[in-house]
Amino acid sequence: MIDTDTTIDLQLLLRHPKSTDGYEINRLIDRCKPLDTNSTYCNLLQCSHFADTCVVAENEEDGSLLGFISGYRKPAEPNTLFVWQVAIDKRARGEGLARTLIDTLLDSEACVGVTHLETTITADNAASWGLFESLNRRQATGKGERHILFDQQRHFNGDSNSEILFRITLG
Repeated sequence: MIDTDTTIDLQLLLRHPKSTDGYEINRLIDRCKPLDTNSTYCNLLQCSHFADTCVVAENEEDGSLLGFISGYRKPAEPNTLFVWQVAIDKRARGEGLARTLIDTLLDSEACVGVTHLETTITADNAASWGLFESLNRRQATGKGERHILFDQQRHFNGDSNSEILFRITLG
């Protein structure tokens, strides 16, 4: 369980999401271009079935959600946490919130035994590359591994950029 008294300078409460957060998470992700929006139903499932490997940042003043990280432990590789999305509202950017969300998730009970973190990032998403390269420098035991997981043509029929898998061995 996450320490529900954890706050950062913005007076945010960091906690696992509840199913009732799904709609607001969907709206948050929609405000965080270029992130792909999922269906509200998908976000409801993340907030219920995968709540232990997700964290929200709630503004203590008004209850709004300003940050969200979603992930899951890969069924075939339970020592690997796959981070699906990191969404930070523009009001909370530049405060280190994304890094705090990742650290909070990795320190949670749900991630005991996790030795690897994976995520996919498009080549042009400088903010995500910066975040995960920083994590790799801070916590990794070696150089992160990269390869195309989902190809622009083969998997997206040219409609989306290729997704590059970034695998970090945690130390």
